[in-house]
Amino acid sequence: MLQPIMHVLNVQRIILASGSPRRKQILQNIGLQFEAVPSTFEENLDKSLFPHPSDYVKENARLKALEVANKLAGDQIVPDLVIGADTVVAMDNTIYEKPKSRDDAINMLTGFSGRSHTVYTGMALVSPLQSSVITSGEVTEDGKFRLNLFHEATDVMMTDLTEEVVKMYIDTGEPMDKAGGYGIQAIGGTLVKGIRGDYFNVMGFPLHSFSRTLASLYQPQHSQT
Repeated sequence: MLQPIMHVLNVQRIILASGSPRRKQILQNIGLQFEAVPSTFEENLDKSLFPHPSDYVKENARLKALEVANKLAGDQIVPDLVIGADTVVAMDNTIYEKPKSRDDAINMLTGFSGRSHTVYTGMALVSPLQSSVITSGEVTEDGKFRLNLFHEATDVMMTDLTEEVVKMYIDTGEPMDKAGGYGIQAIGGTLVKGIRGDYFNVMGFPLHSFSRTLASLYQPQHSQT
């Protein structure tokens, strides 16, 4: 989907505002040239203020991307595009992020056992207001950037998990840096019975939605080349 505009993208300075190895791997696999500059935004928003998990992840992604964009602009290094992302798991009106402890991970996975939950990823694409390439999107309050927000949702069905399986999976160390306490791309994939939606979204980066949105933002530029 991005091949018609890849020649444009690869002369842009693109920043991934994340240190996630999964997100970096996904972008590397499609041949996108980018730099990773992890955001230092402290994720401490009050979840109760958001009507839906999608609103929560989009706001986190927005604040992560803007934090990096402003930091780089302050260093006189204005990127052409900053990509922010935030992923959570939601079930029964509860938002689950990364486990805070072993017991927290046990409680998460035990609760998911034999049930469906939804993985939400919010995405924020931040570009300079003066960009000649991206000319659509909401202008930020400070008038410095354009902002395009979207999200993706994927339903995940967990198999029935015994106490032994849960504890031994947590002993691998894999769950502790992942929203919902599991990684579908590795050992955690053995716990997943099936999904409905974007697999990459469960990894933390909705590749199709990202590509579709990016293609629409860069299409005017492509048509002129």
